Amino acid sequence: MTHEMLQQYWWFIMSVLGALLVFMLFVQGGQSMIASTEREKRPLLINSLGRKWELTYTTLVTFGGAFFASFPLFYSTSFGGAYWLWIFILFSFVIQAIAYEYRTKHGNVYGTRFYDTLLRINGFVGPVLLGVAVAGMFFGADFTVEKANILNVNAATISRWGPLHGLEAIASWRCLLFGFMVYFLARTLASLYFINNIDDEVVQRSQHNFLIINSAIFVVLFLGTCAVILTSPGVDIDADGSAMWKPYKYLDNYLQMWLALGALAFGVVMVLTGIVKTLLNKKFKGGIWWAGIGTVLVVMSLFWVLGYNHTAYYPSLIDVDSSLTIANSSSSEFTLRVMSYVSLLVPFVLGYIAWVWWKMDRTKLTQGEIDQAGDDEIY
Repeated sequence: MTHEMLQQYWWFIMSVLGALLVFMLFVQGGQSMIASTEREKRPLLINSLGRKWELTYTTLVTFGGAFFASFPLFYSTSFGGAYWLWIFILFSFVIQAIAYEYRTKHGNVYGTRFYDTLLRINGFVGPVLLGVAVAGMFFGADFTVEKANILNVNAATISRWGPLHGLEAIASWRCLLFGFMVYFLARTLASLYFINNIDDEVVQRSQHNFLIINSAIFVVLFLGTCAVILTSPGVDIDADGSAMWKPYKYLDNYLQMWLALGALAFGVVMVLTGIVKTLLNKKFKGGIWWAGIGTVLVVMSLFWVLGYNHTAYYPSLIDVDSSLTIANSSSSEFTLRVMSYVSLLVPFVLGYIAWVWWKMDRTKLTQGEIDQAGDDEIY
């Protein structure tokens, strides 16, 4: 494989990891609904999510680590420049881990309500700000890159950012639209997950009601997000390597890459099928798998139009020539090649995760199981 092929291969790997992360955000979506659930049923929801929260956390760390290894210039530019945005994201996941670890431990002087508040903060901040961060890859950010700074001992970084260091994305209505779309997707997936995972009539009824509201809002926000992305300009890279803004770049990418367009269309149909079948048939419990697989396909297609077809996946609003592409931001050919050998283990890891998931969920969670569990066995 040539260096170019390796770069494209690793962008595909990143699209898979990113898609899995978005799917696993149903944990955050479920946490955001704790306060709206009957008090006596909250332990059911929290313990259902408690079986999966570490998978989301691990996927986030894996996604960040793989990005660092395969496209280090993006990692240093985004994490080193837009650090306020990433600090808020990572802090919200830190308090999530603290909440699950100490919520029901002996000697908890803060009480479970305090830790439930931490879970709700992560449930809102995590999906919204992750969505905002990804939206910045479509709509651009205020940075410049000077690779020569790597040889300058007086230069702290090779990228320069505006004074807000990532907070400007939170003030962008387009980025916020994307972020809230991810948030309501996470809540929709959470309801489908609870319906599949928890055997309780009260929870089933309330989650069907939540599903109606959250899925309706999600569909509206998704259509708006798609309209904004498809009508937005992107940075196109010419054959000689020069960068320039091109109107309707992402729409053009979809029209030229039939596989990405097919994944988008098929994924949307699967998500809607999972939602509609669950709402129309109270006995249907498999909506999470329809919508989950559909989510993965849609997110993968977004990553493909973001990085393939000579597109800058991180446009610079200040200096278009500083925009990052999979060609100018990747690791060396040797590094990508060695990492490619390691990536052959990914199917085995996914298989292990699927097996563990099946072992945990083959018996649905009930109120009786929570009541009979010891203090060290519940969250």
